[in-house]
Amino acid sequence: MNAFKAYVITQDENRKAGGALTTLAPDALDAGEVLIRVHYSSINYKDALAATGTGKIIRRFPCAGGIDMSGVVVESADPRFAEGDKVIATSFDIGVAHHGGYAEYARVPAAWVVPLPAGLDLFEAMALGTAGFTAALGVVRMEDNGLAPANGPVIVTGATGGVGGLAIDMLAQLGYHVVALTGKAAEREYLTGLGAAEILLRSDVDFDKTRPLEAAQWAGAVDNVGGQVLHWVLATMKQAGTVASIGNAASFNINTTVFPFILRGVSLLGIDSGYMGFPTRQRVWDRLAGDLKPQHLAEVTRVIDLDELPDAFGAFIEGRVKGRTVVRVGA
Repeated sequence: MNAFKAYVITQDENRKAGGALTTLAPDALDAGEVLIRVHYSSINYKDALAATGTGKIIRRFPCAGGIDMSGVVVESADPRFAEGDKVIATSFDIGVAHHGGYAEYARVPAAWVVPLPAGLDLFEAMALGTAGFTAALGVVRMEDNGLAPANGPVIVTGATGGVGGLAIDMLAQLGYHVVALTGKAAEREYLTGLGAAEILLRSDVDFDKTRPLEAAQWAGAVDNVGGQVLHWVLATMKQAGTVASIGNAASFNINTTVFPFILRGVSLLGIDSGYMGFPTRQRVWDRLAGDLKPQHLAEVTRVIDLDELPDAFGAFIEGRVKGRTVVRVGA
């Protein structure tokens, strides 16, 4: 095994983080039982924050970025995996404190590795990536909490993002009436194409005037935004409604009341895709290969090569990206 290409994030003397394409020697790989020849990775908002230093994401320097990877096992010290197996590895410390998917090779703990389920190929696994896993985990958790299509509409906030768009697609094909909340009026056609039955513009809602309880509208909600939007979502939930809190695109703060919880029995579910373990992790990936596999995955996915990574992150930070971006690493 020779030196291989990687996008490595470092920190300068002023503690400013930034990344660049370079090469790594095999002995630079981290500890772990499974050596993977990486075929694909993806770009998530978290990856852009890490690579640009916009967010304090990286916990160890230097670190090859990329919180997602799919590829083929080269070597394994764990009997669950053998040379030639196709696998997925996402989240945990990957790409933040352990060399990640923006490298032609990665060595990771076996406890972080998922066998590629029948029904997905390596490319599709990264078109989904952490965003798809997060959206699916939110749907699964809400269903476990009693959500069903007959209960009423489900609203998805931050609808044009990777998680939002995939959530709309998944929910729609399961038979839910999906309402997409977005600030981008120009994306109506895109969102209805994914399966949204209705589009609600943020400009049509005065979030500043949200009362502790508003008219009950939603049986379920996937919230990618946080802040005032999440407060409004909670105030507009139906009796026994369930909310999956996934992101904080607007704010990590929430100023709300207990009324939705004690007067309407609303459940607020925290969706931690980063460290969700087994068997739930495998269960979610299996459903992503089955009834939760988005119908429009190809249409919402673009592909770039590893060499294009340095110029790709700015659009994520500036909020100019919709859908998913797959990084072709070694395919």
